[in-house]
Amino acid sequence: MRSIGYADRIAKWCSVAKTPRTSRGVAFELLRAVEANDAYANLELPKLLDEAKLDARDSALAQELAFGTIRNQYFYDRLIEKCANRKSSAIDRKSLLLARLGVHQLLRMRVPAHAAINETVSLAKTVIDHGAGGFINGILRRVSEKTLDEWLQLLEQDSKDPIDALALTYSHPVWIIRALQQALKLDGRESELENLLTADNQPPLVNLALMPGKRADTDEFVAGQASPIGYIMREGDPGKLPQVRDGMMRVQDQGSQLSALLLSRAKPVSAGELWLDLCAGPGGKAAVLAAEAKVGGAHFFANEIAPHRAKLVTQALSKIDAQVEVSCSDGRTFGADFSGKFDRIMLDAPCTGLGALRRRPEARWRKQPADVPELSKLQQELLESAWQALKPGGLLAYVTCSPHSAETVSIVDWLMRKFGSEVELLDAGAVLREMNPGLKLNSKRKTVQLWPQVHDTDAMFMALLTKKA
Repeated sequence: MRSIGYADRIAKWCSVAKTPRTSRGVAFELLRAVEANDAYANLELPKLLDEAKLDARDSALAQELAFGTIRNQYFYDRLIEKCANRKSSAIDRKSLLLARLGVHQLLRMRVPAHAAINETVSLAKTVIDHGAGGFINGILRRVSEKTLDEWLQLLEQDSKDPIDALALTYSHPVWIIRALQQALKLDGRESELENLLTADNQPPLVNLALMPGKRADTDEFVAGQASPIGYIMREGDPGKLPQVRDGMMRVQDQGSQLSALLLSRAKPVSAGELWLDLCAGPGGKAAVLAAEAKVGGAHFFANEIAPHRAKLVTQALSKIDAQVEVSCSDGRTFGADFSGKFDRIMLDAPCTGLGALRRRPEARWRKQPADVPELSKLQQELLESAWQALKPGGLLAYVTCSPHSAETVSIVDWLMRKFGSEVELLDAGAVLREMNPGLKLNSKRKTVQLWPQVHDTDAMFMALLTKKA
């Protein structure tokens, strides 16, 4: 009898027979794709929904089943371990995914207990076998004996410190909670940690940006509270909107909108200025900047290192009738090739993405503390390159979708130490408050940190710098 090799194990894991084209079937397929293939939930779900041909109601149910399960998997795994009396690592992966799916229905959804148990067990028997169905049935019946609060209270008794208890309650890795706690303290919001963790677990409404210079019927949308070009879509598929298909509006978080407007509206635009988005993929901020450049008579350049992402940037800019150019090169060497050429530069640097956990449910489980030093080094290299490419008197916006201090204020401090009196840190908060006087920002700092629990945006960090002439 031959041993089961790696390829056989992968084939066995990936083979799922007769998965029903139902909300729960789609949710399971999505969980499997995220777990086995490192798929992005928000990108994989539309493909699965299209194949299953579910109606709007069942599609929404599938999304809540899968996304909610992914967000809360740390707590669910601890609970499953207690009920199964074994480590989650010792449970067959498909069975663990289905157990998580069933627990989510029992504890956080308005699904009757009998339906949550019976439907999940039936799915287990179909996609695995009857033995798995019996195993999952036993776990879910035990889970159903207590409420969410009762289970939390029971499991928190095993927590060693308050941060571990928060990790259990809000299903965030401990290292991320500590990083968020530090960032909140830096912004004078240390009392808002649990509010932030709660916001991270709430799926955001669809945010839209009305492209500068465009006019569209926006009566059917609610105006955003953060961005002057932002609107909110309460329900439905934004891809079906004529405004989105025509390029008048784009799906984009209001924090991202503000980061682009920070650069374009910090001072009046002179015709003929040269603008650069150094790390432009997938093209959301680039589209706003290109539209702003057109209004002001500036020329816009976008750069992206990855060819497939550069293609996305080209597609994003295709509906904006502006003077644009897209290049595909390493942003770390761009400054040496185009020294002192650009009047305004956007550096939306690659980062951990800890500011967008509410949008990307799987992200919190994929990032590790060891990622931070490597990303910080890359951010320094890109920022130095952007600084080289900036003209004297020009503006540079350094932006990350992360509040982690090692990726935000520490990087800005590094640049200021390296180039000394050549660098001036401008008051980014003052620029944003001029656009939106109601924006609640820390007036004691020149950099800006947005928060989902305060601004209903991703936790975007922004710094605005100028090179002294």
